[in-house]
Amino acid sequence: MGTTHETEHRVEVDAPAARVYALIADVANWPVVFPPTVHVEHVERADGGRGTERIRIWATANGAVKAWTSRRELDPAARRVRFRQEVSQSPVAAMGGEWIVEERGEHACLVRLTHDFQAVDDDPGGVAWISAAVDRNSTSELAALRAAAEGGAGAARLTTTFDDVVRVDGAARDVYDFINEADQWSHRLPHVAAVRLTEDTPGLQVLEMDTRTADGATHTTTSTRVCLPTDRIVYKQSKTPALMSVHTGQWRFEEVDGGTVVTSTHTVVLAPGAIAGVLGPEATVDTARDYVRAALGRNSTATMLAAKEYAEGRRATVG
Repeated sequence: MGTTHETEHRVEVDAPAARVYALIADVANWPVVFPPTVHVEHVERADGGRGTERIRIWATANGAVKAWTSRRELDPAARRVRFRQEVSQSPVAAMGGEWIVEERGEHACLVRLTHDFQAVDDDPGGVAWISAAVDRNSTSELAALRAAAEGGAGAARLTTTFDDVVRVDGAARDVYDFINEADQWSHRLPHVAAVRLTEDTPGLQVLEMDTRTADGATHTTTSTRVCLPTDRIVYKQSKTPALMSVHTGQWRFEEVDGGTVVTSTHTVVLAPGAIAGVLGPEATVDTARDYVRAALGRNSTATMLAAKEYAEGRRATVG
């Protein structure tokens, strides 16, 4: 047995304990709430929000993208969530812990986040890497949890989700390939000025892209992408344009009636402090939401139309 190391991080939150617990329990929304989390999928769901569930998580740790499967025990009555990694990724040999929400009055609570872990072969370098990642991510997650809980309805008003859809008379595999091969986008998409893509682990990409806006300006974004052949590619921007504090998205590819329906979904949290500087002193949250909706939708639709042309051309050539 290896040496077990234990940590605990805490934060006081000026929000009802039930609201805070709900944010912890709702893993589907973690990519929006927690900066390190890129994507989460349920392998097994808890019955009625209590009991055991299994989840697959993709998240950043010390700048690297890691993926693991965890079992969680949800106890809404006690406002506790225990977790244990079933399949860890090196240098982690084993990891578990618990979220504990302690009520401190009607509108306040204390959140404790504990971890216990072992490093592969008890390697000191691995222990240091894991300790740094746990400290960095726990601090970031607790701060984000507090902001989301204390923001309440105001935070919800800053969040918007929307879809754009294109029908393709071509194979889903070809459409998927076009979106997956983002390193070719500067040659294939007029709104992409430059692109830099790394994929050290198959299916896990880091994409840095310079995008041209409608007024001719260029902005740089950095995204982590999880590619799930051949039906989905999900992503989260770690470097966003000024108007957005969070931007996550998903490309979905569904074979329908001999063709493919491609859906681009964006979820954005607006940055209210940046609105006046970007859009002018008279601009409002609604103005910013409409602007972001139009800009992202325009680029996503242009990408899907280019993918449509590519896939339909491939079908014509093969046919």
